[in-house]
Amino acid sequence: MFDRIVFVTGLSGAGKSQSMKTFEDLGFYCIDNLPPALAGRALALLSAGQQTRVAIALDVRSGGALGDAVAMLDEIARAGTVVDLLFLDARDETLVRRYSETRRRHPFAAAGSLLESIATERAALAPLRERSATVIDTTGLTLADLKRRIGTLYLGESTHGRLSVVIVAFGFKFGIPMDVDLLFDVRFLKNPNYVAELKPLTGADEAVGAFIETDDGFAPFMKRLYDLLDFLMPRYAAEGKSQLTVGIGCTGGRHRSVYVARLLFAHLEQNREILLHLDTRDTIR
Repeated sequence: MFDRIVFVTGLSGAGKSQSMKTFEDLGFYCIDNLPPALAGRALALLSAGQQTRVAIALDVRSGGALGDAVAMLDEIARAGTVVDLLFLDARDETLVRRYSETRRRHPFAAAGSLLESIATERAALAPLRERSATVIDTTGLTLADLKRRIGTLYLGESTHGRLSVVIVAFGFKFGIPMDVDLLFDVRFLKNPNYVAELKPLTGADEAVGAFIETDDGFAPFMKRLYDLLDFLMPRYAAEGKSQLTVGIGCTGGRHRSVYVARLLFAHLEQNREILLHLDTRDTIR
């Protein structure tokens, strides 16, 4: 009897290999690049071998004799087996940079240029992304960040079924996170970036927080934000959602968004029914 089965897929270069290493560190039995046609047989063998926690990376080059991943997942669901589907994504420019650094050949290289290869793979994986309960955008994540994110989601049996909430502070000028579910724009607040002594600091510094709190709109906004999230959390959990990503954005992602995100994290930390992770994406730029 399985405690947890996670299928891992996503775009090449988005972090699938690192994710599998993380699952291995978490005590999962891991299988890399399994053709969908072999998934049923593999699960039967693992069950017979009394493996209770399994992570399987699906080969993106499926189809034909290798089997169809969507059809395989439907077949497993019909058999009554509950699985998680984790999808790793990233922006095109990030994937191009990562491939340029590693000099690896893209699995869809026959499609043409690297950007054309990424577009072809993105289209091929669209049905899997749509049915994934959990999508992680690794664009602004370090390897350590990705490991912490997966650890928060899949830490152990006691966390299974609990809603994982990721709060991402970001800068709009660097792009909106691809996996965000709820987005709050805090650019209406007073900007510490225009105060010389505050500019080099971040929202983690007390002086920055004190400055932001002088804005007349700050306290009313935070109260409404807390009330809204407190209202939504149990309803998302009841609906069966496994992960919720809350984006807090300002212009550069260093001051206002970070301060608001940290306060929201401290507020939600009182809710023992959820798992929390804070990502201040753009503070290192």
